[in-house]
Amino acid sequence: MFKKIILTTFGLLVVLGVIAGVKVLQIRALINSGKTMQPPAEAVTTAVVRSESWETSLNAIGSFAAVQGVTLSAEVAGTVSKIDFESGTPVAQGALLVELDSSVEQAQLRSAEATSDLAQLNLTRARGLRAQNTNSQSDLDAADAQAKQAAAQLDNLRAILAKKQIVAPFAGRTGIRLVNVGQFLGVGTPIVSVQALDPIFLDLSLPQQQLGQITQGLLARVSTDAYVGRVFEGKVTAINPDLDPITRSVKVQVTLPNADSQLRPGMFGTVSILLPASVPVTFIPATAVLYAPYGDTVFVVEEKKNEATGELQQVVRQQFVRLGTTRGDFVAVVSGLKAGEIVVSSGVFKLRNGATVSIHNELAPDAKLAPKPTDS
Repeated sequence: MFKKIILTTFGLLVVLGVIAGVKVLQIRALINSGKTMQPPAEAVTTAVVRSESWETSLNAIGSFAAVQGVTLSAEVAGTVSKIDFESGTPVAQGALLVELDSSVEQAQLRSAEATSDLAQLNLTRARGLRAQNTNSQSDLDAADAQAKQAAAQLDNLRAILAKKQIVAPFAGRTGIRLVNVGQFLGVGTPIVSVQALDPIFLDLSLPQQQLGQITQGLLARVSTDAYVGRVFEGKVTAINPDLDPITRSVKVQVTLPNADSQLRPGMFGTVSILLPASVPVTFIPATAVLYAPYGDTVFVVEEKKNEATGELQQVVRQQFVRLGTTRGDFVAVVSGLKAGEIVVSSGVFKLRNGATVSIHNELAPDAKLAPKPTDS
């Protein structure tokens, strides 16, 4: 019985030893295969680092303002008797817009005219009598003063009557009327906005560091999200002589033609003021940059020989870069790259330094300096 137990135990030990040996061999085989195994190449697209001359510009956000714009209001109180314009229509300078009831002033005017005529007759008689020395100088002075007072009263009533008629102070386009016929208007009650829209101003601010680069007459290109894809051109027409003491920025005014009245006061626009000089720029697609807090990097594609197989393969090298201005789908590279190098333009998020890649440029996005998206 004891002998059977020993034989059974020995058999179990032999079986366990065989199993352990097999497992050790399997693990060693996996380790050896892991050392020689190469991860599959990542599919990417590439772009060549290019160098061209770019127009230099100063970019800012500005606000449109009318060359002439005002909200007309009542200078004297009165009831609206006539409205002679339609909202949102062009008006000529001096065109009647609103007329207030002036029946009382008209009656007062007729009375003042009669008083003035009588005062003038009395003055004429007093001068004739004085010439004959039949009245005193004081009588003539009194007649002259009465004539002047009557004329002043007449002018005052005529001025009030003129203010009862609200006219366009300049040619422009009216806004939405704010009054109705029969409405009583107090002094200062808004009536309608009138804006001269052609040409139109764009007001913007630039930091003092750029003051030495800007002069009057420079070409400016303006775009607004109200008209996607359209660029409006104008010129710098005014530069403020002083700077804002808080922001240390200078106000600049650009004047743009606006014959179709598409640009309106109060809109904002993105403006690029073109500088006379062009500068050489090295640039890459913006999608090639891997942005990170510790620094921006790109992956440069290089050709290396596989030590295990001896075959040539595409390998990426992570390179830190310093970026400059952007234009369209591209970004300028100040340092870190040279023209002619090849960088990964899409798929950078899945790469690491030294990774092998498979290039499929038939899938590459079409990067442009002046993109015009069809659906934005």
